[in-house]
This record gives sequence, C-alpha cells and structure tokens, in this order.
Amino acid sequence: MQLIDWIVLSVTLLFIVLYGAWKTRGSKNVEDYIKGGNQSKWWTIGLSVMATQASAITFLSTPGQAFHSGMGFVQFYFGLPIAMVIICLVFIPIYHRLKVYTAYEYLEGRFDQKTRTLTAILFLIQRGLAAGITIFAPAIILSAVLGWDLVTLNIIIGVLVIIYTVSGGTKAVSVTQKQQMAVIFAGMFVAFYLILQYLPDDITFTKALEIAGASDKMQVLDFSWDLNNRYTVWTGILGGTFLMLSYFGTDQSQVQRYLSGKSLRESQLGLIFNGLLKVPMQFFILLVGVMVFVFYQFNPAPLNFNPKAGEAIANSNLETIEKYVELDEQHRFIEERKKALIFEGLTPENVTKIQEFNEQDKVLKETAKTVISKADPLVETNDKDYVFIHFILNNLPKGLIGLLLAVILSAAMSSTASELNALAGTTVIDLYKRNSTKEHNEEHYVKMSKWFTLGWGILAISVACVANLFDNLIQLVNIIGSIFYGNVLGIFLLAFFIKFVRGNAVFIAAIITQLLIITVWYLDWLPYLWLNALGCGLVMLLAILIQSISKEN
Repeated sequence: MQLIDWIVLSVTLLFIVLYGAWKTRGSKNVEDYIKGGNQSKWWTIGLSVMATQASAITFLSTPGQAFHSGMGFVQFYFGLPIAMVIICLVFIPIYHRLKVYTAYEYLEGRFDQKTRTLTAILFLIQRGLAAGITIFAPAIILSAVLGWDLVTLNIIIGVLVIIYTVSGGTKAVSVTQKQQMAVIFAGMFVAFYLILQYLPDDITFTKALEIAGASDKMQVLDFSWDLNNRYTVWTGILGGTFLMLSYFGTDQSQVQRYLSGKSLRESQLGLIFNGLLKVPMQFFILLVGVMVFVFYQFNPAPLNFNPKAGEAIANSNLETIEKYVELDEQHRFIEERKKALIFEGLTPENVTKIQEFNEQDKVLKETAKTVISKADPLVETNDKDYVFIHFILNNLPKGLIGLLLAVILSAAMSSTASELNALAGTTVIDLYKRNSTKEHNEEHYVKMSKWFTLGWGILAISVACVANLFDNLIQLVNIIGSIFYGNVLGIFLLAFFIKFVRGNAVFIAAIITQLLIITVWYLDWLPYLWLNALGCGLVMLLAILIQSISKEN
C-alpha cells in the first residue's frame, strides 16, 4: 500500500467515527439512546437494515464464493422479499402498537417472564458470537494479506466501533451507516468497472459472461431437491424465508433499526426498500466475483490465494517445496490451455475441454491444500475469502486500494455497531431493567446501556481474537444464525397465531428444540438452511403437544 491509500483509508474511517459521535452526542433518555428518538425516515431505515446485514464478510467472502462456485449463492436470498412483506404486515404493527424497546418485551405479555428471558438469552448468545466474527473476518484476512498483526487489527476495528456506538446509541448507528453504505456502493462499482477495463480489448461484458458460463459460473437457478446441495431455489425460498423472517423479525440487531422509525409507515417502507434492493445488490456482488474469475482466465492466478500458504511452503522441506512447485506448474499449464481455447472460440467442443481442465485444476488445488497442511497444519487452506482482497491489492491503482479497504472495514464497523447496540439494548431492557429490584431514572439506564455496549464490544473483540476460519466466513455467520433463528421464530409465531398455547409449554418446547437443532447440526443431518424451518416447526409442534396434554389453561 502507498501513502495515498493510507490517507484515503484513514480519512474515510475517521470521518465516519467522528461524524457519528458528534452528530448524535448527548442522549438524555432510553428512548433516544435505544430507539433513536423515533426520528428515522424510511430511506435511513432501509440503508441501516441493509448495512447491518451486509458485513465485511459479504464483501470479502461473497466474491470468493462466486469465483469458486458461481452465481448460485444468490438463491440464498430468494426468501428475503417474502419475509419483508410478512414482517411489514404482521410483526411491525404489533411492535409499534405495543411501543416496545425490544422484540422480546412482547413475549412476556403474551407468555411469561421466563420465556422472554430465554428468548433474549438465545439472541444474546448467537449475536454475541456473530459480533466477534464480523470483527474477526476482515481482521484475519487483512492480517494475512497485509502482514498486519491480527490482534491489533481486531482491537482497532472494535475500538472504532465502540467509540461512536457508546456515544450515540441507535441514532449513531443509523447516521453512520448511511455514510458507510455510500462508501461501500462507490467502492464496489469502481471495482466492477476496473475489472472490465482490465480484460483484453476484444473481451466485452457479454463475452465475459459467456466465458464465465463456459465454466458453469452463471447458473443462477437450481430447481433440484438434492439435500446435499446447499443452494437451490427451494432452500432459498423455504429455508431462506424462515431464516430471514427470524433475522429481520426477531433479531434485535434488525428490529432496533426499524423500531427507530418516525412512524409505522416509515418502518414498513424501509423494510420494503431493503427487500427490493437486497437481492439485486447480492447479485451484483456475486457478479463482481464472477468477473474476477474471468479476469484470472487471462492473468496468472496463484494455486492458493492465501499468502500464508505460500509462506508455509517456502519454509518447509525440499520435498514439500518440489511437490508444490510441480503442482503449480501443472496449474499454469492448465491456465494457458484454457486461455488458448477461449481465444480460439467457445465452440461446444472447446467448452467441454475447458470444463475438463477446470475439473483437473480443482483436483490440483485440493492436492495443493493437502501439501500446504503438511507444511503447516495451522495455515487456512480454504482460500475463498482471500480471492477478492488478492485482486484488490495486486491490480487496483493507488488510492483505490485504500478505498476498497475502507469498504471492507466500513462494512465491518456498520454490522458490528448494530450488533453491539442491539446486544446492549436487549441486556438493559430484557435482563437488567426487568430483573432490577430498584427503580432508577432514565439517565441511569442510558449510562448502563453505554457500559453494556462497552462490555459487549470488549467481548466481541475477545471472541475475534480467539476465533478460527471456517469453510467460508459468510457461511459461518449464517450457520450460527440458523442454529438459533428457527427456534426463536417459532416462539414468535406461537405468540402471534396460536393463542391457546401458554408460557410453560413454549419454554419447555424451546429448550428441547434448541438441544435437538444443535444435535442435527453437529451430526450434519441437514444443510444448515433447513435448520431454520426445522427449528420453527419443531418448537411450534412441541409447544402445541405439551399444551394439549397439560392442565395449564
């Protein structure tokens, strides 16, 4: 990185932090601090909701996901517009009518205090873990690529977020997320434009799509019922709808965004805005990854994008180095043959040959992972999360590298800020205030909200410092959510629609369901998206059965 990149990166991040802290200073009561004074307009809500979900993981992992597996991941979001409509019609009117600070307040009135507390704790567990991952994701990748100290990066990202989130609460999160989304959109459009400019002169955008299609990267829809396939139309519409209903309807990090709306209509319009824009946005981010794939059809790509992998090989014994060099030479040969076939023309015969070469290259890369693991078992061999950052650092001009790094860190900050804000709000309202035996004034609860924000921020940084990479970071976040979200959604659906079910039945059913879902996930019986539907259905069925045989009225 050059001086100009450091200037762009530093100025962008400092502006967001200082602007957020200054603009929202001086919250005097809990309503201002947790609900932003109910002043947010629909576009602020829409962008804030989108920014909360679009973490750094989105901009690091999603292009890498498309690079390796194509556009099919977009099916994951097919349930989102459906969920937005249901939430606007059912969830938001109830929350606004009851004037709740958190989603879980409603559950005490409908069931009892222990059910409210259990649901709040389930949220705090999964969102507390997720907050650490949203810090850890960009930190570990930037650490590996730039050589920065991982712990220092975790602390820097966490502290920047804590500063303005503690200072201004919900309003600070919403205000800064508008600037963060502006940086994110600008950076991604610039990256997309430059990728197309870097392609050979005779390779138009249409031709690039054909090249990607020849390697099966453009298959968007999969209507199969194969349970071994994580991303199909059905998992997106069915499993995805349950996940999005639970995430946007019951997860306080999202609920807090639209509870800050100036009116019921503003909140509903904000979610509809998110529902209309989110799928195209994810499609575009995946398309960026596909274009990176096309770029590397004409330019040398490493056998493994994680720079630590190369370091591990260089520091290993001669036999390991020779084996890796041999694999790399075969990889280079395949790259040259594929390039020649593309320039020759994408005839059916050549497309078949390209696909055969892709399969051979895939085998080479898997073998390379084994060699890397033998050289250093601690090095992450799955390189999906390193693809886009490798492209940024090695191909973008000075200044724009700083902008794209600002995109990644802005996304990390926006998601983490929402999470810390929601964690603190839930802790204060659902646990501290509800179980406090002594009455306190508004200033006390604002002060406690700030202390809990700081505490959750420190915990998130701690989780980030001890976390490990998973198969793919964006999948890891969704897996954590899927383990808990279905159960929580089922509790809310019981509260909304199954009026004869009471608190004891729901409480027992929720505990049993959570244990069963963790077991199903651990034994890998189902793709993780189906855990949302299973958890939701299971808790509802168990609660109805328990209530039916119970004497409780």
